[in-house]
Amino acid sequence: MKIQAAIDLVPLEKAVMLIEELAAADIIELGTSLSKDFGLACLVQTRGIPRAGQLLVDIKTIDEGEYEFRRYFEAGADILTVMGAGAKATLDVCYQVAEEFGKEMLIDLLECSEERIANIAGAYPNAIYAMHFAKDAGRVADVAGQVAAFRQQFPEIQRVALAGGLQLADIPALKAAGLEIAIVGSGITGAEDPAQALQNFMEEAQ
Repeated sequence: MKIQAAIDLVPLEKAVMLIEELAAADIIELGTSLSKDFGLACLVQTRGIPRAGQLLVDIKTIDEGEYEFRRYFEAGADILTVMGAGAKATLDVCYQVAEEFGKEMLIDLLECSEERIANIAGAYPNAIYAMHFAKDAGRVADVAGQVAAFRQQFPEIQRVALAGGLQLADIPALKAAGLEIAIVGSGITGAEDPAQALQNFMEEAQ
């Protein structure tokens, strides 16, 4: 299982420092606040920092999909996010651009109904489908059980990620449930020693 270290709600200078500290992560995420506060500059100013894994920008595209995906892929992103609740045409064009660039699309399933997920489940075989428990709604109990149920309900979805207040103790059960990517924010970046926290998560994920 991969660990995605999500950097959010910090100044760009702090984000640069965190990327350097978290260079060993499988995926480093530049969170939505960075893309909203700094636009493409958040990517341009960080893409050259040496790192082991991929760089994801959580732009949460919901319209203008081709424009946004092209601009951010051209600027150096490896993975970009699109909202699953958006128009099917938006998801289609985002996926086409990702395939064209040889990059990846992550579909954020926040507030998507089961019917909606079923309608898009088989359409994008190389995409990552991210279960997302909203931060504003508080922590969800039995996150591993939720993942297992999701995989059983939508077997055609091969790549599953999860975001939503994940803690170190959650990782073994999530791995056993077949999760591909655990998205961890404050559990890593809010730690006293983010690099050590990342190492702890990655060791549990192996």
